[in-house]
Amino acid sequence: MDGEAGGRAAAGLGRAVGIVTGASRGFGRSLARLLAPRLAPGSALLLVARSAAALEQLEGELRAACPALRVRGLPADLASDEGLQRVGRAARELRGDGPLERLLLVNNAASLGDVSKSFLDFTSPGEVNTYLAFNVTSALCLTSSLLKAFPAEPGLCRTVVNVSSLCALKPFQTWALYCTGKAARDMMFRVLAAEEPDIRVLSYAPGPLDTDMQEEARTKSGNLELRKTFLYMKEHGELLDCDVSSQKLLDLLLANTFESGAHVDFYDI
Repeated sequence: MDGEAGGRAAAGLGRAVGIVTGASRGFGRSLARLLAPRLAPGSALLLVARSAAALEQLEGELRAACPALRVRGLPADLASDEGLQRVGRAARELRGDGPLERLLLVNNAASLGDVSKSFLDFTSPGEVNTYLAFNVTSALCLTSSLLKAFPAEPGLCRTVVNVSSLCALKPFQTWALYCTGKAARDMMFRVLAAEEPDIRVLSYAPGPLDTDMQEEARTKSGNLELRKTFLYMKEHGELLDCDVSSQKLLDLLLANTFESGAHVDFYDI
């Protein structure tokens, strides 16, 4: 985290409250580490995930690297009302005094679902509803709650990022839940962009990342050809490093020229 580079970037994002969900590992953790030095002194960064130990480690790392930044790790289950309320309270508490230039919410938390099953295997409403509660409902309710907690005011740029996927646009066999969740979230945030033109909304597909979720995909997918494709990508170094994709997202946010509500893929840039 180079101090000079961090200072230049901080001028672009200003004094901010940032919230990153799914921050304990993978893309969310990478994004939090790259975002922290880009926030101006007096800013706050709220890191949300279910893993308390991983959050505590990341919180300590970022506090040491960015002493002028108020960092808080918050273990929370976003699929529950209590978890959503805890995040909302924590974000309001972190606002602090003085003018705020940016609210940045990154809806990154997500799960793959049972990719060993085909469409016809999903006969339990409980299983499907549990998946959608965490992957769709929580993103809608958290975003709405935080936007109400940080209403429009002069000089405040409110930005909402939905971490999307190619699966929002293209069907993958045996990935019915994941594709459904990502497609629903993309449309949900397009509606937000249409209803609230003063809010900057971006659905960013980070590309095929080298993460624990990707390992799960290439070892548990019910579709053999999909497993072979992902294994080939892993063995031939074609999976993306999370830091590379996180950097592209930060560049997009700093440039702030994207069409609100747009779906932008890593490979589009």
